[in-house]
Formats: sequence, C-alpha cells, structure tokens
Amino acid sequence: MSVATGTSGATGWSPSSWRGYTAAQQPEWPDDDALAAALRELEGMPPLVFAGESETLTDLLGEVAGGRGFLLHAGDCAESFDAFSADSIRDKLKIILQMAVALGYSTGVPTVKVGRIAGQFAKPRSSATETRDDVELPSFRGDMVNGQAFDPDSRRADPQRLLRGYHQSAATLNLVRAFTKGGFAALSRVHNWNLEFVSSSPEGRRYEALAREIDRAVNFMAACGIVLDDELQLHQVDFYTSHEALLLGYEEALTRRDSLSGSWFDCSAHLVWIGDRTRQLDGAHVEFLSGVQNPIGVKLGPTTRVDEVLGLCERLNPARRPGRLTLVSRMGAGRVRDVLPSLLVAVRDAGHPVVWACDPMHGNTFSHETGVKTRRFDDIMDELRTFFELCGDAGVWPGGVHVELTGENVTECLGGSQEVLDAQLVDRYETQCDPRLNARQALDLAFQVAELLRR
Repeated sequence: MSVATGTSGATGWSPSSWRGYTAAQQPEWPDDDALAAALRELEGMPPLVFAGESETLTDLLGEVAGGRGFLLHAGDCAESFDAFSADSIRDKLKIILQMAVALGYSTGVPTVKVGRIAGQFAKPRSSATETRDDVELPSFRGDMVNGQAFDPDSRRADPQRLLRGYHQSAATLNLVRAFTKGGFAALSRVHNWNLEFVSSSPEGRRYEALAREIDRAVNFMAACGIVLDDELQLHQVDFYTSHEALLLGYEEALTRRDSLSGSWFDCSAHLVWIGDRTRQLDGAHVEFLSGVQNPIGVKLGPTTRVDEVLGLCERLNPARRPGRLTLVSRMGAGRVRDVLPSLLVAVRDAGHPVVWACDPMHGNTFSHETGVKTRRFDDIMDELRTFFELCGDAGVWPGGVHVELTGENVTECLGGSQEVLDAQLVDRYETQCDPRLNARQALDLAFQVAELLRR
C-alpha cells in the first residue's frame, strides 16, 4: 500500500480534501507544528489493518443487508490508556464471543462480529468546554486528545497522544488476532468463555446450557467421521475492528492506496463510522469517508430527516454496493416510533441496499441524582423491541445491534435480570465517558435479541 498522497482521479477526492470543508468536533490543538510532526510520523507507520480485510467485511455486511446475516457491533464507549491490559482485552472479547454464540446458535443466522476496539479513543462532546467552580477548561475528548483530570495541563490537547493511540491500537490488534486465530476462540472452548461473575447468573446458566448443546453437536460430528481438526471455522473466528472516524487528521495519516485495486482505504480500522453530531452532508467527515472504500456507518439521531438520510446514501454509496453502508438508528426509546418509520420506508423505496442496525444506548442516557450518567436496561430493550417491530412493519431486515459494553463487573447501567439498583450505581462506575452494559446485562441482551430475531 502507498501512503496518503494524491487524488482519486476524476472525482477530485483525496485523503486531504476534507480540509476544504467545515470539520465539526475537532480539538483545539495549541501547537500546529507539533501536530504536523505527529501526523507526519503517523504517515510513515505501517497500516493497522489491510484493504483485503475491509473488503471481506464489506462482503459479509452485504449478506447482512440481504437478510442473510446479523451484525453484532460491540465494545467500549471509549478505550483508555490507563485501563489497558491483556486481561481487559480478553474479557471484552469473551463477552462478545458469548453474545455471538447466543445469537448464532439460537437463530441459525451467521453473526458478523465487529468490536469497538483498537482505536476508539476519541469522543464528540456536547460542549467544547467544561466549567467547575467557575473554572472553565476544554472538555475531555478521549485519551487520544487530552486527559480526564480537571486541570489545565491535563486538558491541553497533545498531539503525542495520537501516536500513543496508534501504538496501543497496534498492540490491541496483535492480541485480538492471537486470541481469535490461535485457539482461544475455538468452538470447543465455549465453556471457557464464561466469565466468573456471569457463570453464577441466570444468563450464565442459560449460556452453559447452550454450550452443552454445542458440545453435543461437535461430538456428534466427530462420531460421524468428520475430521474436526480440518475445519478452520470450528477453531477460529473472524473479528473486525471499528471506531468513530472523529479525528480527521489521524484518519488521513493512516489512509493508504491499495496497490492491487488502486482504491483508498482508511487503514486505522476495518469499519469506521460517522457520529450523529458530524453527519452533515456538506461537512468534512462525510467528505472524507465518501472517498475511502471501507465499510462505513452513520449514526442517525432523533432529529434526522428523510432528505438527509437519502442524501447520505447517495453521497456515501453512489454505486449502491451492498454492505458498504450501515445506518445506525439511535433515537431513544421515546422517539424511535416517531422518527424511524419514515426513514426505513424512504431508504427502502429508493432501493439503497443498506444494513439497518440499532444503537439502543445513546438515546437513552440520562443524569442520575448521584451526578453520573446512566441508562436503564429496560429502556435499552424497549428501543430494541421497537426497532425490530418497525423494521418488520416496513419489510426491512433488522440487521444488527450496536452496543457499549465491557467484560468487567461494572455497575453503570441500571436494571437487568440481576438488577443493578440505584444505590449500587456508584459502586463500580468506571467508564471514561458513557455508561456500559456489564457482562451479565450484555448476555441478557443477546438472548433477548435472539428471541426477537427468531420471531
């Protein structure tokens, strides 16, 4: 692959053409020379992922768009430089694998697994500044930009954090590849994926029963003379990475031209998405992602209009390639019924082959009396059930879920079958930004989504 220089031909697009557009949600970098030096260093770094991997993911998502698969898109709200260890990566992967087994085995529908991992270090914010006790400082925008501590040094945007984010992403990817291709993800190990604090829960016991069924099926195949060692699908899983393409300088620096196809790919992740705050048709984020050939997503909030969605479909997937574009509804349980039906019908009638997915997390966030942000599990499931219902009414395949979770035993979202109570909310509230489902809640959600899919 070549580095990001030049244009893409007659369209006039280049990896840097976004610079001629208004770029929302970008940090105020205090030192332009230091930023330019960091980006030049990134341009010389190896790609984190390869074009062929992103092409394969597009093909898989094309199957999802056609109703022959389901997208499980899950991971951290925002990755942390400090909370970085092999154990945390393993536990996050474990719960995603468990969810995928619950979905795939219960429904017979192939599950495409995409993690919010190895690059999800930057977050959009509702305000550029934060004020405490009459002191105003820049908002925390994720570890790739600045620090969470409320002091001037920590909140100053530091371009060296871009390089640290790259290196941590590379290390994370290295371990994820080892886990998913080196035997840890083998179907014969489904029992070993059960986290200690999940195994004693109703969800964990339900998962164990499912794992025993899988064991019996695997043993039956062996008894029939099938050489299981030759079946790679039983020993490895395909797992893809993603993050919000928020910091456009970083994304540009990791964009490469594929030497085989001549097309441009953002090699920071397999799939990148545009947030609800940065999806302006005339904005820099849409311009940048219109030219890279990765599968891409767009978050659609409760203010989304039909003309905006149709414009995004035309701009981001003019060739109408199935799997290229995923539209992620994040309306909130109280708004989804008012907004989503017209969008589903309009995109369907226009013939755009998109994946429709539901993010039931972001529209259901509220401030608790303790002062922290939280979400109710019942609201999350209510939005998911409504999403499936509305897709059914429109004759559209409900293609996926997009959730924020962790493998840790946190208490950040209220409710679930082993209910997190109001009084427990601050016991293990560890997120850097938004509240995440813990492993019990995530597995509960997977089983309930599987039931929705079966219906």
